[in-house]
Amino acid sequence: MTTEIDYYSLLEVERTADATTIKSAYRKLAMKYHPDKTGGCTDGEARFKAVSEAYECLKDPQKRAAYDRYGHAAYTNAQNGGGGGFNGGRGAGGFSDLGDIFETIFGQAGFGGGGGRQAQRRGADLRYDMEITLDEAYHGKQSEIEIEVSASCDACDGSGAQPGTGVKTCGTCGGHGQVRAQQGFFVVERTCPACHGAGQVIENPCRSCRGEGRVDRPKTLSVNIPAGVDEGTRIRLTGEGECGARGAPPGDLYIFLHVKRHPIFERDGTTLFCRAPVSFTTASLGGTIEVPGLDGSRHEIKIPSGIQSGKQIRQRGVGMPVLNGRGQGDLVIQVDVETPTKLSARQRELLEAFRETETGEECPQSTGFFSKLKELWGD
Repeated sequence: MTTEIDYYSLLEVERTADATTIKSAYRKLAMKYHPDKTGGCTDGEARFKAVSEAYECLKDPQKRAAYDRYGHAAYTNAQNGGGGGFNGGRGAGGFSDLGDIFETIFGQAGFGGGGGRQAQRRGADLRYDMEITLDEAYHGKQSEIEIEVSASCDACDGSGAQPGTGVKTCGTCGGHGQVRAQQGFFVVERTCPACHGAGQVIENPCRSCRGEGRVDRPKTLSVNIPAGVDEGTRIRLTGEGECGARGAPPGDLYIFLHVKRHPIFERDGTTLFCRAPVSFTTASLGGTIEVPGLDGSRHEIKIPSGIQSGKQIRQRGVGMPVLNGRGQGDLVIQVDVETPTKLSARQRELLEAFRETETGEECPQSTGFFSKLKELWGD
């Protein structure tokens, strides 16, 4: 009976390790045990293959989930005994309607049918977080970003094989990319663990990419940020993600935008909000104030006489532009009436004279409030 080594132990990572940690651990170990480094040592070569097999499983979210649940049974061939062993026959006919069950468990259907080389798996999608100002979100901008992403290896032209060498048909699956194992009444077809579905194996891996067919390198990309973007807006750059292994198509790059806080404006969709302090004389007598706009112009806001603190005034069509559309939102000014903290002798004299003329009708809210208190207290 063969004892299988845990994939996480092979890569020397915790079971909770993220994709980046797993990738880093694999590259470190692959370089350490690569045949070119170990001088053809049998143990080193076996270790290299085992590490590569573990990484191929754990780097794929679906395969990793299946491995976490079922262990090696999800991806290795069943052993002889207890219904195990390879079966080159067609399998248990009449049960093909259960293919969806095995597709859920093993990531592919393939139950009871003929084999076939697995389709090339596209590269992984990548995420990039970009911070912009509210002004940039208003006007839009053209920006350049630098990322480090896997690209096709120039040395082997993405094949993964050392230049001058080639690949050979996988001896485990006979080039089909899939193998069959009988489990009880069923014959389950799944990805070949030796070639990982490619149907071919590399005899001499490329020294530059260690057989991956891709290497990491910096890349500069131009990103068009349209006017009207908001917090969390996602921009997709097709084909700018991680390069697919051995000539497979690349994934996509998703840019997530984060908008910095503005010192004056707050935003809700296409509506801009601004708190504007107004002197108590302007609030009492009325007047105008100027508020700067994100478009660079000045907006004159009329303040009606007798306005109360907290009152909002809406200016139509001067807010944020509609993303990928026409028109703009509104600008909402919230008035905060400011009471003077320092008074000259003349100002105090005038206010005292005004207080002597008050009848209670000038401020109906305060008059009504204290009248209710007097009723409550029985005065």
